[in-house]
Amino acid sequence: MIKVKKAKPVSARQIKAVQWLRKTHGWIGLWGATLGLLFGFSGIWLNHRDTLKLPMAQQRSSEQLQLPDPAPADAQALALWLQSALHQGSAATQVRSEPAKAVAWAEAGAAKPQLQPERWTVNFNGPRSSVQAELWVGNQKVKVRSTENGLIATLTHLHKGTGMPIAWILLVDTLAGSLILLSLSGLSLWLLTHRRRWVGLVVLGSALTLTLGLALT
Repeated sequence: MIKVKKAKPVSARQIKAVQWLRKTHGWIGLWGATLGLLFGFSGIWLNHRDTLKLPMAQQRSSEQLQLPDPAPADAQALALWLQSALHQGSAATQVRSEPAKAVAWAEAGAAKPQLQPERWTVNFNGPRSSVQAELWVGNQKVKVRSTENGLIATLTHLHKGTGMPIAWILLVDTLAGSLILLSLSGLSLWLLTHRRRWVGLVVLGSALTLTLGLALT
């Protein structure tokens, strides 16, 4: 006669743990579903854009703006003026001031070394558009380059957080946390509901080994 091993009885504590994990797993997945779709689509595009030469629709333009009278006193004042002149809804995301310096092509032994004038740059970056302004101090006009992004480029900038406020960054952090919790709760559900736990551990170990191997090489 073949002896059949009786399955070990499942404790009430284990049943409650499985029920709680399933509910938690479902609610966490629901929270991250919308952002997960956005990041999944844009992530696939970013992952293959160089290999497959996938385009991102963008429209670029360039113009020169006459400075007001009196001219801005520093880079921060220039950023405030450009925000109004270019009808930007938010403050500049980056303001830089490079001091004047000696040029590389200055003649050796010259009585007075030639200096490259101070350079101010102001950027307004967002997911749908970006503006880069450049002014060499002493000029009366500031050069402005604008880029308007299409749908794919906008999703890509959302994925990378380009020009996004701190609220968006924190929201994306909740998605990252959700992915961690989904992974942990999914692993726990597997261990609690499957008798052949070693199969799951082998799959998990193989995935970790493959991921680390590809990352290191």
